[in-house]
Amino acid sequence: MAQKSWKRGEPLALVEVSTPEPLGDQLRVAVKAIGVNPVDWKMRESGPLRLAARLLGPPPPVVIGVDFAGIVDAVGPRVEGVRVGDRVAGGTNFSRGQRGSYADTVFVRADQVCALPAEVAFDVAGALPVAGVTAWISVVELGRLEAGQKALILGASGGVGQLAVQIAKHVQHAGVVAVCSGKNAALVQGLGADVVLDYGKGDALGQAKPHGPYRAVVDCVGSYSGAGCRALLTRTGRHVIVSGDSIGAVAQLLVPPFSSKAVLGQPGRERLAHVVGAVAAGRVRVNIARRFGLAEAEQAHQLSRTGRVSGKLVLLP
Repeated sequence: MAQKSWKRGEPLALVEVSTPEPLGDQLRVAVKAIGVNPVDWKMRESGPLRLAARLLGPPPPVVIGVDFAGIVDAVGPRVEGVRVGDRVAGGTNFSRGQRGSYADTVFVRADQVCALPAEVAFDVAGALPVAGVTAWISVVELGRLEAGQKALILGASGGVGQLAVQIAKHVQHAGVVAVCSGKNAALVQGLGADVVLDYGKGDALGQAKPHGPYRAVVDCVGSYSGAGCRALLTRTGRHVIVSGDSIGAVAQLLVPPFSSKAVLGQPGRERLAHVVGAVAAGRVRVNIARRFGLAEAEQAHQLSRTGRVSGKLVLLP
């Protein structure tokens, strides 16, 4: 699915583009499933993501999307470690001049994919790259969460939040306090959260304070008070903002003691392999809220824009 130009508001449409043989270090993947992320529709609107994609990406038609899972059907002469027939999951990268993943075929490099075990279905794997890598970076790398410590996950029922809860609890073996709507409380508790707080019952950060302090506060919504989040941290704790493309979020990084960090995960082999491995081992599961046909991508974007999706949206070519 693509826009024929960079005109803002232009609807997505199915277009035909050439499918050449891969060159050099390229590999070609027949796509079986595609994850929908807010970054996909943000690139169509305004702000830093749209500007970067327009300046660094390939010329129109503008193929949207990052996440994919599928089967390698051709490799360039310099590709190592990936063979035709391999099941893989990964993400496209417009800064490398690559078109997006809303297609039946993508061209990427070997370091952008990881092997996909047979235990992990394509639709599950297609939902993992951006959300999974973002959650991994937030909890493990930036959050530096370790066993026996505590994490506060804000926006715990969303695509990134659900994975962050599970990585914190079942991979890092930490205590988890989660914030979501009351209607999703049972779901989030079932993912492993020790305490689930309903933001509809008042100030979420105020409710979370008695359960802290926290080694990591992960804001998967991107709109909570930075000062309020930092006040809940241990002395060496980290406040991680997932929606790091907004001016307000970036401004939080400049506030002493500089314990706020922003993240927008770019899928890569090593990080994605950690997440896929956790799914294959049964420590992390993916809640797919709804599946759409590729031609229904516009409907998927409309639903994603509401910010009220519990879990992941997936496109099936």
